[in-house]
Amino acid sequence: MTRKPIGELRRGWTTGACATAATKAALIRLWGGTFPSDVGIVLPRGEAPQFPLALAEAGEGWARVGITKDAGDDPDVTHGALIIVTVRRSAGGVQFKAGEGVGIVTRAGLPIAVGEPAINPVPRQMMQGVVAEVAAQFGEAAGVEIEISIPDGEAIAQKTWNPRLGIKGGLSILGTTGVVRPFSCAAWIASIHRGIDVARADGLKHVAGCTGATSEKTVQTLFGLPDHAMLDMGDFAGGLLKYLRKHPVDRVTIGGGIGKMAKLAQGAIDLHSSRSQVDFSVLAEWVDMSEVNHANTALEAFEMSGEKLSIFIADRARVKAQSLVGDQVSIDTIVIDRAGKVIARSTA
Repeated sequence: MTRKPIGELRRGWTTGACATAATKAALIRLWGGTFPSDVGIVLPRGEAPQFPLALAEAGEGWARVGITKDAGDDPDVTHGALIIVTVRRSAGGVQFKAGEGVGIVTRAGLPIAVGEPAINPVPRQMMQGVVAEVAAQFGEAAGVEIEISIPDGEAIAQKTWNPRLGIKGGLSILGTTGVVRPFSCAAWIASIHRGIDVARADGLKHVAGCTGATSEKTVQTLFGLPDHAMLDMGDFAGGLLKYLRKHPVDRVTIGGGIGKMAKLAQGAIDLHSSRSQVDFSVLAEWVDMSEVNHANTALEAFEMSGEKLSIFIADRARVKAQSLVGDQVSIDTIVIDRAGKVIARSTA
């Protein structure tokens, strides 16, 4: 499979790109009689990767091709997954079907209707494009059923946001560009946005964004929120709050450990350690304790100064978050320690 380097990191290809390549190769066999040794497609932004066939099978009226997904140097849970497409002749245009390991949409709010296979719009368009291309090449009517399956896809999906988004039974076929860019924030932020869409479509009035698993468990237990109210904010406070400004809900709780909440309180909206740092001189000013300026971590600063600091952080984090979402959303914040104990709360 050809790749182009991004610096020292390799980019890879989405499940949607792999499914499109498998569809094209299977159609060449179905309508042309022989499998290609590899298959090339053109992605939405003009890239033209080549994919070797990892599986090639055919019978009367059907053909099947598997492409092994290579996510490049991105830590993608679907790296190495086999994306299998089976094509069959159809009298009704292009039809999509979820095979083993591909999920079904069960909640409104996603770009695919409830009851449909979790194959996103751009991959559908890409596959429809290769159907038209190969049909024209062999003089065939562009009527085909496309069934996508991913062995172990249901198990892999448990490591993704799919269960929380109401996608049952497996993985989604994703990708807007066809390219996986190593360590890209875009996929995570897109998943946050889809989580908000699902929560709004279900009529939820209260959702929460947390910085990690411990804070999420604490906040969910505290308020008795359902799973799909818990938005996987992680470090991307800005990605969550800016989207909520345009797509509001009544109430949002922001929860996290004291370090990341201190960054938010000081104005950071990307809370990753490589992109923002706690300013201990500011913490020292807040609590009027010069020794806090010499702390190594926000937790150590809290241990020096006590509840006064955690309350400052909760209040200022709430003010910063409120400034990002505007007046349509009510914000409250919760700061926890490493054990998940609440050490400060702030409400409007």
